[in-house]
Amino acid sequence: MGNYGFYIIIALAFGAMWLMSSRTRKQQQAAQEFRNTLEPGDEVMTGSGFFGTVVEVEGDVITLESTPGSRTRWLRAAISKKIEPVVAEIGEADDDEDEPIDVPDDISSLEPLPTQDSTRPAAGTSTPSAADEPGTTAEPTTTDGDRPDREGGSQTK
Repeated sequence: MGNYGFYIIIALAFGAMWLMSSRTRKQQQAAQEFRNTLEPGDEVMTGSGFFGTVVEVEGDVITLESTPGSRTRWLRAAISKKIEPVVAEIGEADDDEDEPIDVPDDISSLEPLPTQDSTRPAAGTSTPSAADEPGTTAEPTTTDGDRPDREGGSQTK
């Protein structure tokens, strides 16, 4: 009885390996068929991420052009996928582009801002600072905005 269990485990392992290898073989065949059908004008991407247009096909060497006048030669096996051009569907266009934006010619046509906001203090009044709260001290400042150093002397510029 113990020998049958061993044979079942071996059969399952070989079955799993065969399924994985047949899947890989199918993927490799599909990639090879894709590479064999490359022709000038196709937009492609290489395995390293280089984008270009097929300009010339000579056996296993593909010439790609990334920018006008910039051509590079690649092995056929280095081409990983074909890039399909993006085409906008009818009706997907933004409707906002058709409507003009109303921009005023001058500032006089805009509504005036409120004269005083409750969240901001009025002009000429002071705002509360950390020194106004009990238990806190503010560091003194000089008239030119420099903070005195910690020993009590003033910083020099």
